[in-house]
Amino acid sequence: MPDTAIVQTTPLEPCLDERKLAAALSGSHLIGGHLVPSVSGKTFPVVNPATGQQVAVAAEGDAADVDAAVADSARAQKEWARMPSRKRGALVAQCAGLIRTHVEEIARLIALETGKALRTESRVEANTVADVLEFFGGLGSEIKGESVPFAPNVLSVTVREPLGVVGAIIPWNVPLLLMSLKIAPALVAGNTVVVKSAEEAPLAVLRICELMNRILPPGCFNMLSGFGPECGAPLVTHPAVRKVTFTGSVPVGRIVAKAAAEKLIPVTLELGGKSPMIVFADCDFEKTVAGALTSMRFTRQGQSCTAASRIYVERPIFDRFVAAMAERVDAMVMGDPLDEATDIGTIISDDQMDRVKGFIAEGMATPGATGRACSAMPSAPELASGKFIQPHIFTNLPPDSRLVREEIFGPVTCIFPFDEAEAVLNAANDSEYGLAASVWTNNLKIGLEFAHRLEAGLVQINQNLVVQANLSYGGVKSSGLGKEASLESMLEHFTHKKTIMMNYA
Repeated sequence: MPDTAIVQTTPLEPCLDERKLAAALSGSHLIGGHLVPSVSGKTFPVVNPATGQQVAVAAEGDAADVDAAVADSARAQKEWARMPSRKRGALVAQCAGLIRTHVEEIARLIALETGKALRTESRVEANTVADVLEFFGGLGSEIKGESVPFAPNVLSVTVREPLGVVGAIIPWNVPLLLMSLKIAPALVAGNTVVVKSAEEAPLAVLRICELMNRILPPGCFNMLSGFGPECGAPLVTHPAVRKVTFTGSVPVGRIVAKAAAEKLIPVTLELGGKSPMIVFADCDFEKTVAGALTSMRFTRQGQSCTAASRIYVERPIFDRFVAAMAERVDAMVMGDPLDEATDIGTIISDDQMDRVKGFIAEGMATPGATGRACSAMPSAPELASGKFIQPHIFTNLPPDSRLVREEIFGPVTCIFPFDEAEAVLNAANDSEYGLAASVWTNNLKIGLEFAHRLEAGLVQINQNLVVQANLSYGGVKSSGLGKEASLESMLEHFTHKKTIMMNYA
């Protein structure tokens, strides 16, 4: 732990006053089981995107904080790795139980700092974190090797060993879920972890880390907040970090991969998508329209790498589908994320607002294209400065439009009619991304054929769920490298295989 004063502690009991909890977490990293300020003493504001008001400050980490966190984790890792894997798993599962008692406070904290609606998004995410920790906590006994036949007088076996200190860098859109998919398998496998939170959403991540440190040995799970160049980059390049797992944009993912390659260490990358949804005329129409709203992640303002931002609908039902989808989105309530009546919250930041508005303006200005704004902007005066954007549905865009080619990360989807199955399959695959896709049809043959031929790491038929524990998740092409959320991810990405041979002749 760095030689700095420990700042105020947070309550052990659940705190349902999200602003009071934000204040208690203000200005802190978590290193060695303690909340500590940055070495430099610098902080940066944490803003509620629904009101534009500052709700806390976060510790602004740099290379000195990275050095302290990594050194502490490296010290703890040796003893943690010697602990039986089932015991490590039991401790991680115990963390899940503690988090379940704090779900409501965590959900309110997520809504406060990210603008995600409490009922439709934040509460779901908080519960999912506990589920992921519980799932991986039960896999401690699966860290095992094989007996390898080699020669009659040679005993040859393989064993799985941890990599060491893992550096995990997470985004702001679903920070707790994506963090849990990294820390849970890494910890159970015997690694220790240093997480760098997104600068837009450090509070709930810090609270999860603080709660888990009440159960885990000090140093096993450390957390830093800060900006990419000053805090994230030193974490990736630190000589004691033996694995990097990153979720974020393609350009930053390439930078992370290059830095990891210089050190010759493994890296897992989840870098986004432009996920197609293909709707055939024989689908269950009502179920599919409802599925389109879920697939597009409208309740998250489209801020999802698996959002169905390209929807292809067979021509006989195209007009009906577009009208029905617009009607359903119109009925969704946009408002205060902490209000139980709210379906749709806010965009995360001014920069993201400007980006999304730029795409919408470009779509509206495209000759022949039609863009429809759905849902109503909130009218409450206290939300006048909030980062709210109406969801938009576009039709008649050319296939080379930036709205069709690039990841917007906002509540914008493009819908196209199609006539031929082969043509729509080619259109769906005509993308640099390959994270997720869905097919909606009652024709099992077509559904399975498309599932095999779509260039995506996750293909769903007649559903489009978010990532789930125990289902391998990860993309192809520019959507990333490696898998998450499964036993495979724990074994292949957080351990290495050692061969041991003994000649007893």
